[in-house]
Amino acid sequence: MAHPHGTYADFEGLRKQAVALRRAGLSRRQIRDRLHVDNNDILNRLLQGEPAPEWTKRPNAKDDLRDRARGLRLRGWTYDQIQTELGCSKSSISLWVRDLPKPERKRSSEEAAAIAKRGWEAALQSREEERRRTKAAAKEAVGDLSDREVFLAGVVLYWAEGAKDKPYSRRERLQFINSDPNVIRLFLRWLDLLEVERERLTLRVSIHESANVAAAERFWADVAGVDVTSFSGATLKKHNPRTARKNTGEAYRGCLMIYVRQSAELYRRMEGAWYGIVGGATRQPD
Repeated sequence: MAHPHGTYADFEGLRKQAVALRRAGLSRRQIRDRLHVDNNDILNRLLQGEPAPEWTKRPNAKDDLRDRARGLRLRGWTYDQIQTELGCSKSSISLWVRDLPKPERKRSSEEAAAIAKRGWEAALQSREEERRRTKAAAKEAVGDLSDREVFLAGVVLYWAEGAKDKPYSRRERLQFINSDPNVIRLFLRWLDLLEVERERLTLRVSIHESANVAAAERFWADVAGVDVTSFSGATLKKHNPRTARKNTGEAYRGCLMIYVRQSAELYRRMEGAWYGIVGGATRQPD
């Protein structure tokens, strides 16, 4: 038997086993695995003089494949169809049938392009449906959130998007700006959890000067659940003629800026909770 460390103490005995297995019809791989012989030189010596079983020999069928490929080509088959039928490479098919006339095109270029377009559109639709299914399943998996989960989500959201205190610029107040209505809704839900009344909020739209400011203010007032008259004057961004703006059209409503007055204590709670989240998430278990 094979030594566990790769040496073979009883070579002749091992050879007898290898020859017996070979004559029983096993392949080299099967014998190697059966006897645990990983060295090809040793395996060659063990099987020296023993012919391979017939079933392991590759049939020399190229002449037959060539004749079949030529016959299919004469019937108007494409390379892809011949490859699928015969299982051989396109390079071989090309070599075998290159002297034969090309099959007559069955479709016009316009028809082929239309078919390709329909196939691409179907693929895009399939991808979009898969996107929707994945997103819907992920949304369903979240379910309802507890107040604690909303609080933690709000802390992470603020730390990612809100204004933060700096050693060189003390800003211990909650100040938030974003262009995504859902982000604004979550931030306001977090403020509700912290028992911040809407009267303590200063709301202001930040938007490009060429946009419909009044429409944007009405939109954000609806998102925030406040009267549009409570908004402070909008912050207008001047147009730079050298840049091409992409945020145009009716869907562009700028950003909503939210300031929480008298919020130094809330800011400190938020920052402390943030570092608590970091510590809790990165702490190694005992």
